[in-house]
Amino acid sequence: MTEAFPFNTGLFMQHVIHILFIVAVLFLIRFVINHFIGQVVERIVLSHHYKTKREEKLREATLTDMFKTVSAVVTWTIVVIIALQELGVNLAALATGAGLIGIVLGFGAQSMIKDFLSGAFIITENQYRIGDVVTVGDRSGLVEQITIRMTKLRDLDGSVYFIPNGEIKTVKNMTLDYSGVVIDVGVSYETDVRKAEEIINEVGKELAEDEDWRSRVIEPITFLRLDSFGESGVNLKAVGKTVPMEQWDVASEYRIRLKKAFEKHGIEIPLPQRVIHQKKSAK
Repeated sequence: MTEAFPFNTGLFMQHVIHILFIVAVLFLIRFVINHFIGQVVERIVLSHHYKTKREEKLREATLTDMFKTVSAVVTWTIVVIIALQELGVNLAALATGAGLIGIVLGFGAQSMIKDFLSGAFIITENQYRIGDVVTVGDRSGLVEQITIRMTKLRDLDGSVYFIPNGEIKTVKNMTLDYSGVVIDVGVSYETDVRKAEEIINEVGKELAEDEDWRSRVIEPITFLRLDSFGESGVNLKAVGKTVPMEQWDVASEYRIRLKKAFEKHGIEIPLPQRVIHQKKSAK
């Protein structure tokens, strides 16, 4: 009894070998392209004359990663098309068939296109780069990867967030061009605020001139205003500017020095206090 659909093993192996050969060639071409992507991106970045070397490196890393991702997507798309052709699949009929349209929509093509468009705007507008620290919604972290589809963040405890670009509405970039330092400190109501202002400015100046810290400080931390009246004291605010990514270390060192300076001049940082009035009972 003959088989209804005879299987030609030799012909099938020829198709497989042909597919493997083309795949190998495509991946070799991709390897060569990726090798030159870094050099091309470096020239593009240098032509834009960014303010600092850090800005250049972050932009270069972001564009390089993006172009390599596009290269991978294009390579795999071509591989799939060639494999289907070699296996005798009628791509024209498949592309126009209602079944394919249903499958594409089922896999969320609309949301994927939205992700791609959002990713393109994020990269071309330089909203943030690999190496920036950002807040996206309620998630904050270091940007480790940006593709045309998603952004990868890693927070302080090591957790990683994969955020589709299409879901990103507002981004807070804490390391673009420079970083800000905001210091809130409370002092007792008995404190001479002008004296506290003088000490705050003096500590900020000393830190900015310190040999170990001056390369990190752009503008010394200075007194901004008496911000509010609290339950136990008055709240003062001081601000400054640092090199991107250095604001947390600079703020920590400043607080240590400010505490010592306040102790030296007898300025009290108050603890929460509560005054209780006891009503005498009538005899």
